Amino acid sequence: MSYRIPLFDLNYGEEEIAAVAETIRDNWISMGPRCEAFENEFASLLRTPHALTVDNCTNALFLSLRALGVGAGDEVLVPSLTFVATVNAVKYVGAEPVFCDVTSLSNLCISPDEIEKNTTAKTKAVIVMHYGGFPCDMDRIMVIAAKRGLRVIEDACHGPLSEWQGQKLGTVGDIGCFSFFSNKNISTGEGGMMVFREKATYDRAKLLRSHGMTTTSYQRAGGHSTQYDVVDLGYNFRMDDIRAALGRVQLRKLPRDLEKRIQIRARYEVAMKHIPDVIVPFAGHQGFVSNYIFTVVLGKGDADYRNAVRDRIHAAGVQTSVHYPSVHKFSIYQSFKAVLPKTEYASDHAITLPMHSKLTEEDVDTVVATLEKCVA
Repeated sequence: MSYRIPLFDLNYGEEEIAAVAETIRDNWISMGPRCEAFENEFASLLRTPHALTVDNCTNALFLSLRALGVGAGDEVLVPSLTFVATVNAVKYVGAEPVFCDVTSLSNLCISPDEIEKNTTAKTKAVIVMHYGGFPCDMDRIMVIAAKRGLRVIEDACHGPLSEWQGQKLGTVGDIGCFSFFSNKNISTGEGGMMVFREKATYDRAKLLRSHGMTTTSYQRAGGHSTQYDVVDLGYNFRMDDIRAALGRVQLRKLPRDLEKRIQIRARYEVAMKHIPDVIVPFAGHQGFVSNYIFTVVLGKGDADYRNAVRDRIHAAGVQTSVHYPSVHKFSIYQSFKAVLPKTEYASDHAITLPMHSKLTEEDVDTVVATLEKCVA
């Protein structure tokens, strides 16, 4: 079905085409100079010392846990209102995820109270997910982590350039992970980035990213070394220079794109105020935010009612989505028997409405009017 107002629209143009063509003409398309340049530019924009390109954010999360020494017998606190990769990464390293509820229906980020309540002697780390690019309460979370000896991984896939108290998301905890999937603020098809507070953790992740090898193919091709050693059991999580070329162009476009999204969200918030039984999470938030998605939560009905509302909205030509089904309700995780009433309500009542920089004021007004009609 084609929609007159799509949920997302790719912010691509001639610049991306030119960047890819130039990479191909330079005759080096695997991990090389453009990956390194992308890392340096990303680190500079986030005001952090160490950044590392990877092939996707799922592997960034897995590599974070490996680099921090999380493994069998450990527990990792996770949100359930997230994409399943946040939780799967914990299982990949042999640890056990412990699900935590969201703060409220107005704040869909992991609850610090839940983090404190669920921490045990086995807890090694916590993964926070900044929902929609809106920051978790990192002050409280970092205090809890320091008191209980926890490592903090930020799933910041929704939040490039978002801030908490003036500090970029991803740079507050031990490691920050970003996604460049095709519908993210920065789009390279597949791809991701990691940022690090400590050089030792960065060095460990960099080694594991490419088979535990002491030099890369590009370094050897450039005469850096003709030999290499393998000093650890690593993986192939490398980004390639074609995607890095796309990422560099997208990174340059990002500040202007985010400014437009801020304007769009402001219009949404004003227009939503007169619709009864519709909650707008994070309404009135102060601080710079990426606004990756715009989610509302219906204040009545159940999941069937929400689905019927979505069907009516789609019939009117407006695309929607759900961010997210509760991970703890998926078949693979039902045995954990987590009880998360706020998360479950949000999952059953959430509707993600169109959010991208190509939306016009008229588009926003049409979306809101359509929602109002369909919930009536």
